[in-house]
Amino acid sequence: MGFIHCCSGFRCCKTYELKSDEKYKYKELDYLECCPVCEHTILQLTRIDYNNKISVYRLINKKAKKFFEKYQKDIVSEIKDYDSSYLLNYGKFYLNYNEYGKKKKCFSNLSSMKLGLFENGY
Repeated sequence: MGFIHCCSGFRCCKTYELKSDEKYKYKELDYLECCPVCEHTILQLTRIDYNNKISVYRLINKKAKKFFEKYQKDIVSEIKDYDSSYLLNYGKFYLNYNEYGKKKKCFSNLSSMKLGLFENGY
């Protein structure tokens, strides 16, 4: 199972490995039948050539369906256990300065914010 980025999020999709040929040593096909937000069909073909250059080919709707039907005979296997741990890891670095170079006084923590309170009688 792989992921395709659509509508500002990663959507789970089916991932297939395709036969390699003389130009590319590895081909992977990601196919999302229906996006839950925009309801588009999305196909993304990722290829790695013998110089280790990656190329990505992406199609939507009718063109994606035709392309998938055309390349169905080249499917070697479906990739079931896809390593998605890289999507869950994120940095824990926090910048203590705002866009103007001033040091921030708070870390935008909702529990420390004092909304609606007036000081000095104003």
